[in-house]
Amino acid sequence: MQANTTRGFLWSDVETRTLLNIWGEQDIQAALDGNFRNSFVYRDVSRRLGAMGFERTPEQCRVRIKSLKRQYLLAKEGNLRNNGQYHKICKFYDAMERILSNRPATDPQEFIESGAGGEEAVDGLEEDGDDAQDAYPESTDECPYPAETEVKLEYPAVPIPIPIKVTVGNNSKCSLPLHTRPPKRPRKRRANFPMEKLMEQFLEQSAQAEDSFYRMEEQRLQAEDRRREAEHSRELHMLQMLGQMFSSISSARPASAATSSKTAPPAYAPVVPQRSIPHFKTLTLFISSGFERYFGSGSTSHKGMDDDILSLVKSIIPPLTSKKHKGQDGRIGIIGGCQDYTGAPYFAAISALKVGADLSHVFCTKDAATVIKSYSPELIVHPVLDSPNAVEEIEKWLPRLHGLVVGPGLGREDLLLKTAKEVIEKSKARDIPIVIDADGLWLVTQQPSVIQGYQKGILTPNFMEFTRLYEALHHKPMDSSDYQGSVMQLSVAMGNLTLVLKGEQDLITDGNKVISCSIEGSGRRCGGQGDLLSGSMGVLAHWAHAASAAGTVRSVNPSVVAAFGACSLTRQCNSQAFQRHGRSTTTSDMIQEIGSAFKKLFES
Repeated sequence: MQANTTRGFLWSDVETRTLLNIWGEQDIQAALDGNFRNSFVYRDVSRRLGAMGFERTPEQCRVRIKSLKRQYLLAKEGNLRNNGQYHKICKFYDAMERILSNRPATDPQEFIESGAGGEEAVDGLEEDGDDAQDAYPESTDECPYPAETEVKLEYPAVPIPIPIKVTVGNNSKCSLPLHTRPPKRPRKRRANFPMEKLMEQFLEQSAQAEDSFYRMEEQRLQAEDRRREAEHSRELHMLQMLGQMFSSISSARPASAATSSKTAPPAYAPVVPQRSIPHFKTLTLFISSGFERYFGSGSTSHKGMDDDILSLVKSIIPPLTSKKHKGQDGRIGIIGGCQDYTGAPYFAAISALKVGADLSHVFCTKDAATVIKSYSPELIVHPVLDSPNAVEEIEKWLPRLHGLVVGPGLGREDLLLKTAKEVIEKSKARDIPIVIDADGLWLVTQQPSVIQGYQKGILTPNFMEFTRLYEALHHKPMDSSDYQGSVMQLSVAMGNLTLVLKGEQDLITDGNKVISCSIEGSGRRCGGQGDLLSGSMGVLAHWAHAASAAGTVRSVNPSVVAAFGACSLTRQCNSQAFQRHGRSTTTSDMIQEIGSAFKKLFES
């Protein structure tokens, strides 16, 4: 079942009808009628809704039912006044009529005059009717108020008796209620605005308030990021100054000691013991090593750093539970595959599935689709890449995808490169993580702006692809004696984009520091290993950014964590396959090792 993963207040039609079917069941209605405090009933409704594939809290279910009741009763009041035409406007009128027809009738005017508070008599809930969520009804399925209906408030013309004392006989007194003045004219209040216009104004103001809240929240998060960056820069600057200070002190002490041996010091000059000099040197070395360890731009290929990042990779992997539904752990799209190259998109797509994605889509040319389908029935193949409306066909699937891999088997035809460029632009607008490899890097070399500055983008060039890209941006040859410096320079030039230079040791950087993945692989190199890397990286990128949004990964670039995890996994697969097959190792052999390698690295 295609489940709605929206966490907000908007309910789709399918989700709402499923809720009504569950709420209308006989045991639920009996529990609601027989209990005043019924939070446990809505917990049961939420649980049943989750079993159908829709994740909603009991409070959201309760609020939705209250809103639907209000809409139904308002529509029913309109039917009584307007000869039954208003039920056509309320989308779920028939379903609510079927469920509520056997329940005690409630005056709909209570909902118009008393608002959400009147629902307590109908729901019998323990919560108050002034819930903040009730103040903002859903924007979908809303039943409008009857048009051109005026609200009239009338006071009954009842005379108020005033007791008058009357003397009768022997000064005895009695009180008689007499009307001393004619009754007051009843006061009438009329609203000149139709209820429909008032509701439109209310909904518009609600939408504006919600937009304002989200803008303020985004500004707060941006301010928090700037504050953390400022603190990081401040700490970095202080460490640099501290290191320079102690370095100068340790170098100046021997010179001052030599001078003092020739000339006697003045009586007022303090004498520093020579044994204190090693302490300065030790402190300087400690600061320098700490600076390189945590804030330096050099390589951090030590085993301790590898273990630290591997622990971060383990933290982003979602657990396998029976409560999940298909597609929740990742739906990955591969843009590539033409007549000459059908293996590369297959390797990337099947690797994504083997790592843990639930669904893997391949968007390829028409003449490559049948071949790719024949490789595996697990893949969803779309033969649209060379069609006239390729971008529109692929864009329809983007809302369902969690990650995108562009380049495996793409080829260098102008039409295919143009389509890939437009798909990248559409994916960036939807904030989807993008991994670019192979022929996709050729497109980036020609037009760097297509991915430049996109923080959820990852480039995975080999040495030749890296050299072309470096020379295209810097217009000078790469310094072959300093690969780490060149990798950082290219990342900064691309807007601090995450970059993976594949080689003897995979160098990973986001422009701040370089991490080296030195897990032992083998000397065997064969076609398709890079596709295994890019496919697995697409899944890990989705998991890393999802964990970052949930607060699991902090102070570390999620793309760097995903890149390190994919590089480690590919190298481990290569090592295990080489132990079994030796020189005859192929990428298909490596793919068979993904499960055991993943378990050894991330689940042990």
